[in-house]
Amino acid sequence: MTFREKLEAGKFVVTSEIGPPKGIDTASILEDAELVRGRVDGINVTDLQSSVMRLGSLAVCVQLKQKGFEPVFQMTCRDRNRLALQSDLLSAAVFGIENVLILTGDHTTLGDHPEAKPVFDLDSVQLLQVAKDLRNGFDMKGNSLEGAAPRLCLGAVVNPCADPIEPQIIKMEKKIEAGAQFFQTQAIYDIRLFENFLNKSKHLKVPILGGIILLKSAVMARFMNKFVAGISVPDCLIKEVEGAKDKVAKSVEIAARLIKELKPMCQGIHIMPIGWNKVVPKVLDATRL
Repeated sequence: MTFREKLEAGKFVVTSEIGPPKGIDTASILEDAELVRGRVDGINVTDLQSSVMRLGSLAVCVQLKQKGFEPVFQMTCRDRNRLALQSDLLSAAVFGIENVLILTGDHTTLGDHPEAKPVFDLDSVQLLQVAKDLRNGFDMKGNSLEGAAPRLCLGAVVNPCADPIEPQIIKMEKKIEAGAQFFQTQAIYDIRLFENFLNKSKHLKVPILGGIILLKSAVMARFMNKFVAGISVPDCLIKEVEGAKDKVAKSVEIAARLIKELKPMCQGIHIMPIGWNKVVPKVLDATRL
């Protein structure tokens, strides 16, 4: 079954994530993908993550597809206008890449080319609607596409631990109306906040994949609490990581614990290793995913 078919059938799915290199040598990330072959249902490929110039997501998705993986093409609104965004969606479909995760994208001032001009011609809701129109055989101006329309499975993101949570629910509703078929969430460390989110979004009836970011250190946890909106790492977890002799083992233990709590609550898990790709199999082992 494809990723789309599993979602539609209500099956529990697991996705992971890789970030393209700052160069053209993809051997290392393709090796990382091999570590989870047959163990995850999709592999996200980030799109100039943190606004740092890297190899493009589409190129890596093509390589993954050629090697028998099911990639999830991440596409941000930051760097391309509506012409380029539509063209890249069509280009992805030519290579059989159907899964697309649409995001707004971090501002260029956060990256390694802070003087770069951001585009943001469309926002994430608008781009979802554009992708939905392409799937129905029309471009953004209503012009008919030639031949077959692209088969796209459209995803979006949500921050389930934001405070207040109501604006996130409203944005979810707009994204679903625009064409979102599944959601991957920002990192979850506080299960109570996630439960609150689920209670307030249960009327939406859309697959939600709970996000897990591997917690590498107490410094990382405090940084996210201070600078990443909507992420809340409880003090008890920070103390656990800070006191651990083996940081990797502790990170795996925490991720596994969170996944086991989240599993009955959502339709999938999205693991974001942030460079710790080789640790993902340990997390899968610990949770029997």
